[in-house]
Amino acid sequence: PARADVAALLGFKKTCLKACAEVSQWTRLCELSVPSAVEAFLRRPEDRPSEIPAAVLHLERKLGEPVKVHNDDKIRRQKLQQQQKKQKQQTDPREPPTTDAPDSSDALELGAALARLSVPGEPTPATRGPSDIRRVKTTELPPLEHVFTEGLYFTLTDLVLLPCLHPFLVSLHRSPGSNPARLPLLWRWYRRVQEVPGVLRAAESCGMCFLLPRDETSSPAPETPELALPPEEDVEKTAAAPFIGGPRPTMTKLRECGIEAVFSAHPCPTRTLDWDGLPAAVKPTEGRMSDVRAARKQQQLNNLVAMVSEQAQPGDTVVDFCSGGGHVGIVLAHTLPQCQVVLIENKEESLVRAKDRCAELGLHNIGFIQANLDYFTGPFQIGVALHACGVATDMVMELCVRARAAFVVSPCCYGFIQNTFRFSFPRSKRFVDAVSYKEHMLLCRFADQTAGQLPPDRRLIGKQCMGLVDLDRSWAAESHGYSVRVMSMEPQSCSPKNNMLVGVP
Repeated sequence: PARADVAALLGFKKTCLKACAEVSQWTRLCELSVPSAVEAFLRRPEDRPSEIPAAVLHLERKLGEPVKVHNDDKIRRQKLQQQQKKQKQQTDPREPPTTDAPDSSDALELGAALARLSVPGEPTPATRGPSDIRRVKTTELPPLEHVFTEGLYFTLTDLVLLPCLHPFLVSLHRSPGSNPARLPLLWRWYRRVQEVPGVLRAAESCGMCFLLPRDETSSPAPETPELALPPEEDVEKTAAAPFIGGPRPTMTKLRECGIEAVFSAHPCPTRTLDWDGLPAAVKPTEGRMSDVRAARKQQQLNNLVAMVSEQAQPGDTVVDFCSGGGHVGIVLAHTLPQCQVVLIENKEESLVRAKDRCAELGLHNIGFIQANLDYFTGPFQIGVALHACGVATDMVMELCVRARAAFVVSPCCYGFIQNTFRFSFPRSKRFVDAVSYKEHMLLCRFADQTAGQLPPDRRLIGKQCMGLVDLDRSWAAESHGYSVRVMSMEPQSCSPKNNMLVGVP
């Protein structure tokens, strides 16, 4: 967006609701769970008790969690200073009142939020603050409270939730015997949103008439009975629980069950494309990367092109999922002119770069779709993905299994793997019978520890953990009639994440 106020709605680094609902529990809660729950609530029979939906209660709990804001140290130290002043006034009547003492627990947060929304004036002179406040450890600073759903600042999430939660709160407010104090944080958010410049005017244009509820936070709210979370939220709690110990006990446990990481031999470890003879626009250097990184990318592409070429037949459609700037798809379209290649990518900027490179090459057997990968529903024969992050690897494999297509996938970001509404880990029955979800997550976490600067023994354990996680994935695909090989790219130094899963139905 060209306007700064509109761009600010996308939040820090423009990541607000960026992850799709299939992989982000927060996006799913805001875009699917809460709207669906509110719709069901509004359609309930009039004589049915107005029970608050579990998704709304989950949002209420989220609003009660400490806010994590980039570079929040300064604001938290200001809050500590104000808390100390207020405490001193309460204990010492002789202490003169100060104008900056907070009237409510979130006064400082609200001030920071509204300051960003107001017209900028004269910059406030920077101050270092008292020395005793500066010496306080970050871990001992008071947490920040929510003003809006994502934290201190008004974002796209608030715009998404407001039209949904407004009729819910209106209905709840009018229900006989309703107790608004059960949702004190949601009511406070509802009032804060009305203070954002332009919201009242926009609401009036849309025919929304805001309630003006009393301040539900002025008196202590009764405790809300703890409800069982839906499975996806319960999974999030499980994933966040600390696990003591390294991966060796889990690896030993798997070994005792006859499960060890096994890598198939690479069928053509020395095969390489004639990069010097290829047009410049085919090479990864055209994708805005350094020469060193481009050389490693070429080695990675050698592996994927070799595996796809092994399966491809004239007339096949090859889909490059999570294509980015088209490094994989463009090489495939150039080297397999009798196949149709489709690039799936949700970032417009990346697809624009890919289109420019294809126009320069004059490629006619390539297409582009800007969307989340799982929105692709067309027929295809081969799916490919280079460094599909976290559960994106599992999403690609699921799409291929559903289409009975072969796949060549290189996973990445094992530490981001977690249970979602679609996937649960471990994936295969043998792993489910052998290890728990928590133990599997431990393997995923250590599978990310393969960087070159780590000690060799640490990298070896990381590689073994990668192999175990991908073995579980391969067995899950084999349960659907696939033959799957887990192998390493050659040379393995081309990437710390050098595994490949090659599956054939």
